[in-house]
Amino acid sequence: MALTQERKQELVSQFGENDQDTGNTRVQVALLTERINQLTEHLRSNQKDHHSRRGLLMLVGRRRRLLNYFQKHDLDGYRALIKELGLRR
Repeated sequence: MALTQERKQELVSQFGENDQDTGNTRVQVALLTERINQLTEHLRSNQKDHHSRRGLLMLVGRRRRLLNYFQKHDLDGYRALIKELGLRR
């Protein structure tokens, strides 16, 4: 259920400036989005898993804060990232 190392490296190379750029806001949002999507699929088949649901809500809140930061500092980059990841807002 966790992100594989290969998938994580793909996301870092796709959204980061180089392969070691894991601290970039774009990369962090992309990694959180991937984990959120996996947890959402898990919860569709396990409705009573409330511990994972709480973790999902915490991840969504963290992504929301990162997106707010990104929106304040780079509006054009924010809009491009939202479009690329397929997030609504």
